Amino acid sequence: MKIAFFSTQSYDKKFFDEVNVHYGYELLYLEASLNATTYILAEGCDAVCIFVNDKADAETLRNLAKLGIHNIVLRCAGFNQVDLDEASRLNMKVLRVPAYSPESVAEHAVAMILTLNRKTHKAYNRIREGNFSLERLTGFNLYGKTIGIIGLGKIGLAFGKIMEGFGCKVIAFDPYEKNVPSHIRLTDTDTLFQESDIISIHCPLTPQTRHLLNKESFAKMKDGVMLINTSRGAVVCTADAIDALKSGKLGYLGIDVYEQEEKLFFRDLSESVIADDQILRLMSFPNVLITAHQAFLTIEALTEIAETTLSNIKSIEEGKSSANSVLPVNS
Repeated sequence: MKIAFFSTQSYDKKFFDEVNVHYGYELLYLEASLNATTYILAEGCDAVCIFVNDKADAETLRNLAKLGIHNIVLRCAGFNQVDLDEASRLNMKVLRVPAYSPESVAEHAVAMILTLNRKTHKAYNRIREGNFSLERLTGFNLYGKTIGIIGLGKIGLAFGKIMEGFGCKVIAFDPYEKNVPSHIRLTDTDTLFQESDIISIHCPLTPQTRHLLNKESFAKMKDGVMLINTSRGAVVCTADAIDALKSGKLGYLGIDVYEQEEKLFFRDLSESVIADDQILRLMSFPNVLITAHQAFLTIEALTEIAETTLSNIKSIEEGKSSANSVLPVNS
């Protein structure tokens, strides 16, 4: 089976090549992202493998179907970039990697909290310039703080376990999870917004969660609250977050994802003029930390992503059902 990989990075090649030794598939690595124009690069392939910023919209899927490609495998957990209604109509198989290393994303969220709080990134830069002053580096103890988690999937649970280890009070909102560990108290969004000192987002992007964090929700939060987002950028309304930062409602913002990241992330734009005014505004705040969708980027996660993705391909090849299927038609 021949698979076209879109949005390929060097680490994709490294880990997929290592795992593919046990599968023997023909892997075509493409730097271009998938869309209604670049789909033609997959001609002659049996499947396409896509990532978070590829666009498998209705037009793209129809174009792939014309090439005889009916297998879409995602090397990520989220699948909001795929038009599932059109994929179902075209009788396509869509499989994902629902869990690769929950701890990798959870630990990155914690790293962002500690960096923003204790300002280690600023201290690092100061020391390199010979500035050993401690002025404006004051943080706060995590012990005893209330942590609000939005989304209690495997990542949210892993994050909650870590924060409980810091001696934090952990509360969470998830409309689907009912049985949770004893150290986590389920609550509604209003209570979570009102009580949390730190809020960390770990939910998927759906019509219900799009801009879940907006002007109205920010107004319910404590002044100076810390918000961390390692899920999907559009869960947070960027314009409203900027207003909340300007007013002081948001005291800290850490994002590993961004609403318009497909135009920015995974690229070296150091010699380019960035035309996105909102990301430039966020970068201007001293209390904002941005990483470029790297929370998943650990050896363990990349290995598991490659293994699960190629295992998904094998299940398609053998005509077997898979728990990783996104569409009911494939289950």
